[in-house]
Amino acid sequence: MNELIQAFSLVLTPGSELSQIVLLTLRMSVFSTVISTAIGVPLGVCIGLYRFPGKRLVMRILNTLMGLPPVLAGLIVFFILSRSGPLGTLKLLYSLTAMVIAQVVLITPIVCGLSATAISGVAPLVHETAHGMGLSRRRELLCLLYECRSQLFSILFVAFGRSIGEVGAVMLVGGNVQYKTRVMTTAIMLETNMGHFEYAVALGIVLLVVSFVVNSVALTLQERTGTTKVQGAWSTSRGGKLGGKA
Repeated sequence: MNELIQAFSLVLTPGSELSQIVLLTLRMSVFSTVISTAIGVPLGVCIGLYRFPGKRLVMRILNTLMGLPPVLAGLIVFFILSRSGPLGTLKLLYSLTAMVIAQVVLITPIVCGLSATAISGVAPLVHETAHGMGLSRRRELLCLLYECRSQLFSILFVAFGRSIGEVGAVMLVGGNVQYKTRVMTTAIMLETNMGHFEYAVALGIVLLVVSFVVNSVALTLQERTGTTKVQGAWSTSRGGKLGGKA
């Protein structure tokens, strides 16, 4: 109980090392999520929407990369950014940028694969409806994205949750340097090994709170989207019945 009280006091203390760790973790997670989404969603839409030779092979590769071990992703980025690597002259190793790059390598296949699956399930119905209404290709694509908005929001939050809870890849390329690359997950491991349990508990509380907020927002968006679809279908159904009676 004493450690839990100390943990809460550390969480609520502004300007402390814990606050710096939390802010750095959020920056890393937001940047990596935005970049991964910007890359993965368009690729996933193209893969799920169009038919092309080798599509089945591409999906198998995506499914394989979705299960890529974080340590392996971190090792690949480490070799690329090391002094003897192709990008060693940029001196990005053990920095926030290196951690974001590792997260992008790890998360982008997940975003791309989930987006392709979501789009491929809805695309035939949207195409049939758009063709019947005489919509242009651009408007058909906008309608498709609108119909899949709930799934795309969920994918976004999945990417954020995957990013904020990552430890292996971040530890390899970031080095867990104090006041520079130490994030919540790596700090929890360090402080637990050092016996500073109140600090580890404080970081764990922050992780749980952030995960709860993200999941709550995701569920709220899904519920609102589902309610809108049900209301739209009900209105269409009533309109059809009234029109039939007339």
